[in-house]
Amino acid sequence: MLFSSIPFLYYFLPAVLILYFLAPKVLKNSVLLLSSLFFYGWGEPVYLILMVTTILVVYICGLIVEATRGKLLSKLTLIFSVLFGIGLLGYFKYADFFVSNFNAVTGLSLPLLNIALPIGISFYTFQTMSYVVDVYRGDVKAQKNPVTLGMYVSMFPQLIAGPIVRYSDIVAEINDRKHSFEDISSGIARFITGLSKKVLIANLLGELCDIFRASNEKSVLFFWMYAIGFSLHIYFDFSGYSDMAIGLGKIFGFHFIENFNYPYISKTVSEFWRRWHMSLGSWFRDYVYIPLGGNRVSFVRWIFNILVVWMLTGFWHGAAWNFVIWGLMFAALLLFERGFFKKKNGNILKNILSHIYVLFFVMISFVLFNATDLKEAYLYITALFGAADYPLINTETVYYLKSYAVIFIIAIAGSTPLAVTLYRKLKANNRAEKILNIFEPVVLTALLTVITAFLVDGSFNPFLYFRF
Repeated sequence: MLFSSIPFLYYFLPAVLILYFLAPKVLKNSVLLLSSLFFYGWGEPVYLILMVTTILVVYICGLIVEATRGKLLSKLTLIFSVLFGIGLLGYFKYADFFVSNFNAVTGLSLPLLNIALPIGISFYTFQTMSYVVDVYRGDVKAQKNPVTLGMYVSMFPQLIAGPIVRYSDIVAEINDRKHSFEDISSGIARFITGLSKKVLIANLLGELCDIFRASNEKSVLFFWMYAIGFSLHIYFDFSGYSDMAIGLGKIFGFHFIENFNYPYISKTVSEFWRRWHMSLGSWFRDYVYIPLGGNRVSFVRWIFNILVVWMLTGFWHGAAWNFVIWGLMFAALLLFERGFFKKKNGNILKNILSHIYVLFFVMISFVLFNATDLKEAYLYITALFGAADYPLINTETVYYLKSYAVIFIIAIAGSTPLAVTLYRKLKANNRAEKILNIFEPVVLTALLTVITAFLVDGSFNPFLYFRF
């Protein structure tokens, strides 16, 4: 079930909200668990068994790890829980990748398993692994109630595409959370904002990317439109989902971590990754990079740590070589910055050039990211620089440039904090704040109405990160 769908917006969500707020405090987690399992089972009924099994395994592992802390059994249980999570990903997400590469190397023809990827498995397995690790470290206590732990793992607002919410970050709210009109109204506004980003911007940019792929009249300029369009598309698609998840969380009394902070204003690749998919970056930092030794090791070992983390980051996104190379590309850029970039701020010209450098390589990386294979990635990237047999511009390119010019302008402006900065300044003015308080619900209602019209008249519009 999609957040950006009529069944979710007008049937599922209202029903869950009514049941949740009517339920006594002691049953609220149960309502969230059952509604989350229904939400997941709507599209993945077979894999409900997998999710419930994962919850039970992690629940038992957490109890054993805590009860035997300091003993060999505790460490063995931790290792088992991590291998269990990696095993799930290995089987469902990477089995065919390894089989096909084994066939390529050996010349054999082992049959592919053709296993369907359970939606959200990359997210909830990371959450379950971090939970047991945190119990082992003594950062949190093991959850004694399987219903409560199940609710945490399966919570529908962030189940499918994050952010990756750690148990340690919301344990207090899991056990005892408050609900306020301020949080509910803020959550609704955040949800509608994210929904608008997805339906009114990301979907239209995705439409242009599909048109480009299907076109037989490509040009160099059209390749650049695609590269820029997809970079904006993936940002508004994924950040829109995160906004909706955070907004829904607030409605139900949870305060999830932020996942995006205007990454396209970054002046270094390092800064970009502190602003993009922040929950994934912090997860790899705390559960892979730091345990490997972080930067408190020899220079050679530090390079190794960086390469491992970024190879895994790329591989997490998909079982294909272009994702691995995508991750290693960022590792190379980070190593380059470590050697050549100084930490102090430069002049305006240097800042502008640094910003262009980041946008350029991020855009190239997303062309690689979205390629069906390395051959297509090579073709698209070389075509950007006129190295393929395409004209500089043609009639079809001009037509689509004119057709999508407005959405490009809106998307570029929306990827910066300009609108939010202006909004905050207006809120700081008493008179302007009163006007905003009147018009804000009107604007949100209008947006929801327009979105509903798009959804009624539109087609299937899945989130990009459902693939991962």
